[in-house]
Amino acid sequence: MSLDQNLYTLLVTPNKDHPNVIDLVDPSGVTHYRKQRLAGPVYTIEVYDFMSESLLVTATAPSASSKTKILELYNPTTTVELKYTGTLTFRWNFKWENFEFEWKREECFMLRKPDPPVLVAITKEPAGRLKTSSIQILDYNLNRFDIDDRKGLEIVILTALLTFQDTNESYHGSPRDSEGLVKTKSIPTLPPPPPPKPPAKTGVDRIAEIQAMRGEINELTVEEEGDIMHYAQYCSNLLQDDAMLFVTVRSSSATQVPKVLQVVEETKRIRHKIGLDAEIFQYVLYDTLSQLPRRINLNDTPDNKYVPPNSLVVHLSKIPMPELQPAVTPAPILTSTLPPISLNSHPEKEKKRTFI
Repeated sequence: MSLDQNLYTLLVTPNKDHPNVIDLVDPSGVTHYRKQRLAGPVYTIEVYDFMSESLLVTATAPSASSKTKILELYNPTTTVELKYTGTLTFRWNFKWENFEFEWKREECFMLRKPDPPVLVAITKEPAGRLKTSSIQILDYNLNRFDIDDRKGLEIVILTALLTFQDTNESYHGSPRDSEGLVKTKSIPTLPPPPPPKPPAKTGVDRIAEIQAMRGEINELTVEEEGDIMHYAQYCSNLLQDDAMLFVTVRSSSATQVPKVLQVVEETKRIRHKIGLDAEIFQYVLYDTLSQLPRRINLNDTPDNKYVPPNSLVVHLSKIPMPELQPAVTPAPILTSTLPPISLNSHPEKEKKRTFI
């Protein structure tokens, strides 16, 4: 398949000074990636970012002709299995995120069974041998799909292609030694420095981080850590989302029950200050952690002092939630214990009959 000169193209260029090194260079002469094959009892190649000299991926296998190769990407660390799946035809498969990809000679496809495959990369090969001279990544096709680590996928596609050339040389022979390498001094490489530790988050960002670690979306658990204002601002931000119909604010322990009430009141105050006067419905549940319903004795005795709830849950809702509305207990019907009075009776006569 012919390449489109208008697309991003990388030329596979052997390094003149180091026979074990291959550079991926764009048509303007800028080197983007560098591949180095290491000497040793097992097949190992490393691919670097040429500008930063940081190690991007390592591919390993028992030998260059192995039908399974393991690709390990760094920062963040991800492992990909590249596996030969063909019988009479050239075919290698690997998976990236939720997608499956397949290399077929000069073309790499995204498989979408039962839908037709989508072409994502093409190469230029001489007739009869796998000796890639150039490669193109078809971004316009990849952009149609929700791929989180787009750069990581590009590195896997390129690394897989570079291993195919080593596999081809192991089958057809080359002017290299028994390990498949020219005896030359390898390029000294240093492990990439670890990325700097990000600064600790504070304020509303720290509250958001705490809730994210809990996996909570429309819930806010108030803990000892964190300021009331920051919790309230986070809660207010959630309510400003049109897709968020309600937010649940709950205490993490009994000591945080008063703090929950303060967070709720401050949330409503923030909304009022910024001009959000839409009605917010408030539903309160307490002692949700108790095994038995709470009994309140109204007699004011030393043995029956008020005990605050051990937990509190407040639902702040943009819409009415009847299922959370407290049930209304009907007023008791008062009945008299006196005997019925007859309209024709005479009290004095009744009294006489009683005492005779």
